[in-house]
Amino acid sequence: MRAGSPADTDARLRWVDHVAHLMDSQFRLPGTNFRFGLDPLLGLIPVVGDLGTFAVSATLIMTMVRHGASRKVIVLMVLNVLLDTIIGSIPIIGNLFDFAYKSNERNVRLLRRHYAEGRHQGRGTGIIVAVAVGLLLMFGLVAWGLWKVLLWLWQYGEQHWTL
Repeated sequence: MRAGSPADTDARLRWVDHVAHLMDSQFRLPGTNFRFGLDPLLGLIPVVGDLGTFAVSATLIMTMVRHGASRKVIVLMVLNVLLDTIIGSIPIIGNLFDFAYKSNERNVRLLRRHYAEGRHQGRGTGIIVAVAVGLLLMFGLVAWGLWKVLLWLWQYGEQHWTL
């Protein structure tokens, strides 16, 4: 099978579907229709969990970019992940938000709709590089912001909670 064949593309997109489902809807709360995935569970681990889920989402976006998503779809995908990452990093509120907002599945739906409309464009090396750089910058900014918040909390705790 050639690397760019339709069957190969379908296999990669099935992988994207599988990972998005795992991150957003793998588990069901017994007795309800409420579904959640690893994203909100990992988000309970301060800093590392949010950065980890961001890395998975960024990988999914890069895979979708390689499969011909348009610039508009890519921007919408990045905004979904950015919203999920920023709000998800807020203690308590972000944890609740992570259970409801399923950015990875939203991104897969965007890509499927894009394919259904027949707007698939194939590979775009320039946009892949731009998205990769943008995602790395967002990752760095989120990591830096979380570091500053943790540092502030540590200093606040030392000043106010010492015995």
